Amino acid sequence: MSGRMGRWVMIGAVIAVGIAFVMGAANTRAGGSCCSGTKDKAKSAASAGCGETLKKEPDNCLKDPEKVNRCDSEWKAELTPEQYRIMREKGTEPAFSGDLLQNKREGTYVCAACGQPLFDSGTKYDSGSGWPSFYAPLEDGNVAEHADDSHGMKRTEVLCSRCDAHLGHVFNDGPEPTGQRYCINSASLDFKEKGGPEDK
Repeated sequence: MSGRMGRWVMIGAVIAVGIAFVMGAANTRAGGSCCSGTKDKAKSAASAGCGETLKKEPDNCLKDPEKVNRCDSEWKAELTPEQYRIMREKGTEPAFSGDLLQNKREGTYVCAACGQPLFDSGTKYDSGSGWPSFYAPLEDGNVAEHADDSHGMKRTEVLCSRCDAHLGHVFNDGPEPTGQRYCINSASLDFKEKGGPEDK
């Protein structure tokens, strides 16, 4: 009697394993595996470490709606290699090499990345530093200033407030009436001549 009951127990166990196998296969076909299926499954995938299958945001994308929204790959496509090095990687052009250093025409200097007006030619002066210099921005809100402790120096970085492009630095050794010297890379600027076709 006990032998007959043992055989029934073994048969029951085999049937249970078979049912479990069939249910698991059906769940997989329905999208129950990690990294597949609905949005809820995508969230589960991320928490389970399967994020490689999920779409990721590009690095360094600006999210502020008041700013120009670009990612690194887009800036690289729009700017020259030298402009990208200076404006996005905070580089510096060699002294006395900039195209706009000796520019004496009347007009407006704008951001080379986004076109925002930055400086008026009336505030440009020869500082002898080797970079275009201005004693005031066109509008205070058009430039942003950040503390810069790089290279073992304490300086104030100047950026375009619209696209965060690096422009240069500002120093407190300029002429009157401000006493400031905005030392700016030519590569960070475009020039719109007064009365020219772009001066509208």
